[in-house]
Amino acid sequence: MDAAASHTSAPEASADEPVAPLLPAPVRHSGDKVAGRYRLEECISQAGVFTSWRAVDEKLRRAVGIHLLAAGHERSRAVLAAARSAALLGDPRFVQVLDAVTDGDLVYIIREWLPDATDLGTLLAAGPMEPYDAYQMVRQVTDAVAAAHRRGQSHLRLTPKCVLRTDSGQFRINGIAVDAALHGLSDDNAEQDDTRAIGALLYAALAHRWPYPEDKYDLQGMPRHIGCVPPDQVRAGVHRGLSEIAVQALCEEPPRHLEPITTPEDLAKAIALMPKVRQPEPEPVTAVYPPQGYPKPAYPKPAAPMRSAFQSPAPAAAPPPMAPAVATQASVVRRSRGGRAVRWTAAVLLLAALGLGSWGLADHLRHQNDSGGPDTRRNSAEVNSGKDPRQHAPAKPLTIEGATEFSPLSGPIAEEKVPLAYDGDPSTAWVTAHFNGQPNFGNLPQRAQGSGIVVDLGSVKSISEVKATLYAAGQQLDVRAAADGASDPRRLADFPTVLRDSATVGTQLNVELKAPVRTRYVLIRITSLPPEHSGGGTYRGGISEVQVLG
Repeated sequence: MDAAASHTSAPEASADEPVAPLLPAPVRHSGDKVAGRYRLEECISQAGVFTSWRAVDEKLRRAVGIHLLAAGHERSRAVLAAARSAALLGDPRFVQVLDAVTDGDLVYIIREWLPDATDLGTLLAAGPMEPYDAYQMVRQVTDAVAAAHRRGQSHLRLTPKCVLRTDSGQFRINGIAVDAALHGLSDDNAEQDDTRAIGALLYAALAHRWPYPEDKYDLQGMPRHIGCVPPDQVRAGVHRGLSEIAVQALCEEPPRHLEPITTPEDLAKAIALMPKVRQPEPEPVTAVYPPQGYPKPAYPKPAAPMRSAFQSPAPAAAPPPMAPAVATQASVVRRSRGGRAVRWTAAVLLLAALGLGSWGLADHLRHQNDSGGPDTRRNSAEVNSGKDPRQHAPAKPLTIEGATEFSPLSGPIAEEKVPLAYDGDPSTAWVTAHFNGQPNFGNLPQRAQGSGIVVDLGSVKSISEVKATLYAAGQQLDVRAAADGASDPRRLADFPTVLRDSATVGTQLNVELKAPVRTRYVLIRITSLPPEHSGGGTYRGGISEVQVLG
């Protein structure tokens, strides 16, 4: 079909005001540039009126989202006005609008891109939410929407795809004002529309069903004939208080004689009045000690069990009568044997103490060597020759020409903070986001290979040592080198040379190589994060300073 045939007829214009035509969405392709700086990467959605893209701002080197609309479309003015109004909102709970521009025959809206966020629809694909997560979602979303309404803003298209949860557990809302303008929606009944939309989100999170008859967002719809049924009657184990909040916000006539809630402000008050849903206790961590490589020493056991001082002596047969001299001699023998027993017991305890001390010292030295500490072992040839093979010319720091964040399966976490990892100031750092529940980056599939820093030496150089100051102790990481001749390595397979196996370290990392390695790129990859001191089941790590020597 040609472009002319796809146009929708424009409504009749008044005599003094022409009506803009309904132009189709501009045709663009991956790799095209908008405004000379935004390189289109991936088309996220395509409607008849507009297209939405993930793009790269080549000037600021960051990912952004872009809506593209024909400048001559009848909605273009409303979209620009909505975007500029949303940009003034300045509330971090909403995805920020960064720019709204008419450029020739094109209108583009630039918005913030959250690479570490997952939309609610994707979260619900795995199953219903736990009560605490559902409570956090509805509380945060309601508070944000209520604040926007107080400033004259509304959403009107609040769907599971618009609610994003970041890796730190915070919920953010995408599309405030702009989505409604793109779809030509009016705000005649904005407060009730947004309130019912929040009720639908909570209902879906609890019941794992879409509360309307049609199937939507990969969720099965509710049968039309049963009416408005509370989520706790749809699925067992649903929190009753949250279930009732959902139907109060969603239904015109809520069941159980509950009063309907029709504004985000009233909904926020109702959520604040209900008993707080507590976060479940984390599973206890069982520590295994001592390590298997150094078993406890076995101690010699006495030939016969020693009787306690509180234990009654066993009855014995009466000794035969003996002469006084013989009796005196027997008494001396018994005292002599008792003294030997005491001395033997003392010797056993001394041996045990020495054994424990030796085992502890060996364990300490082993851990010291594993964590990059000095290794004092020498083979006999080294000792006899009087030479230490490591007593060579001291390594010199190599210049780091640049660095990037290692995030092979998703967008970067904090790429703008990467330069802080080699600025010469250990008090600044590249730091990850907060990850909930699991130390392996929240067990998120897009973080299955961890994250870290790739330093670029500018050209292939011979390296002999890698040092780093870490943001927090207890991170598990490995150190790798890219192949000689590699260009712009981004995948884990691009770093085949392991300079240090994965291990848990403190705040200092020191990797001394037995033989120099030639490479241009060095990767310090974190695979497990330490718990934050504040508790709450969150994990966070990072790198403060990296130094490569050669």
